[in-house]
Amino acid sequence: MTATETRNPNKQQNRDAVVAETSTRDDVFDDSYKAKEGPKPRMRLVWRNIILMFLLHAGALYGLMLLPSASALTLAWTVVCFLFSALGITAGAHRLWSHKSYKASTPLRVFLALANSMAFQNDIYEWARDHRVHHKYSETDADPHNALRGFFFAHIGWLLVRKHPDVIEKGKKLELTDLKADKVVMFQRKYYKLSVVLLCFLVPMWVPWYLWGESLWVGYFIPGLMRYTLVLNATWLVNSAAHMWGNRPYDHNINPSENRFVAFSAIGEGFHNYHHTFPFDYATSEFGIKMNVTTAFIDLMCFLGLAKDCKRVSRDLVSARAQRTGQD
Repeated sequence: MTATETRNPNKQQNRDAVVAETSTRDDVFDDSYKAKEGPKPRMRLVWRNIILMFLLHAGALYGLMLLPSASALTLAWTVVCFLFSALGITAGAHRLWSHKSYKASTPLRVFLALANSMAFQNDIYEWARDHRVHHKYSETDADPHNALRGFFFAHIGWLLVRKHPDVIEKGKKLELTDLKADKVVMFQRKYYKLSVVLLCFLVPMWVPWYLWGESLWVGYFIPGLMRYTLVLNATWLVNSAAHMWGNRPYDHNINPSENRFVAFSAIGEGFHNYHHTFPFDYATSEFGIKMNVTTAFIDLMCFLGLAKDCKRVSRDLVSARAQRTGQD
């Protein structure tokens, strides 16, 4: 693995220590994995999820039809809810809790946990566990959303079927002691269903109705269902499109790619070849805040004293890796 540098020059870490830290992390690819011999297990559909996803997307399409009837304040509120819930995934479940790429104060962790509940993509503990499995066994049978099984499976299909047995087996072998020791993570997990009802659906609907007289109907379908569905699909594009289309300047041996459309829609998560090459880098990109709202947010939190110790790959190491394994 490669060494990193922190954004705080007074806390530069010894290269060997950083290599040791990053090379033993659960998010580092394990090339020792071998698929089991014999026939593949039968795919088992989860009809409850299929029906719910169909209804959700139908509701989101209806929300699109209602857009002309929504007030400007409601549309602005929808954008706020989109950004807030997206940060709960990108800055929270992904960069903070899955990869531990920076440290966050308790107020910021609470903020990100609330945002994560508004995103409604499984609680932080489960999201981070599955994401670490994804990195450790990327594009194998143990990858929850293995992109080698096609765009549809990587995008949404993996949520419509039972997990492959290898995903479950490998997930159980991760220690996850850091997540279990995090009181914010475990509190959110305990009260997750209640927090989702309140933050993903009731708050987005209630605020425009109470503050500026928008109808509850419009509030439910636009900042509620439509916004939720857009955030879901923006996240899913990282698993699907960013594993299929784009260039691979850092490691041409892996499928994750640099995809600007995904970077825009997922507020900075589309620089995927870089991210899978250097999963511990808090910016998930060589280019800092460029097309990366999440990195800008974390930088702001550092400026305000709410975050610190952001891990960053040095330019020399990025250049050396690109010359060695990058795509011409």
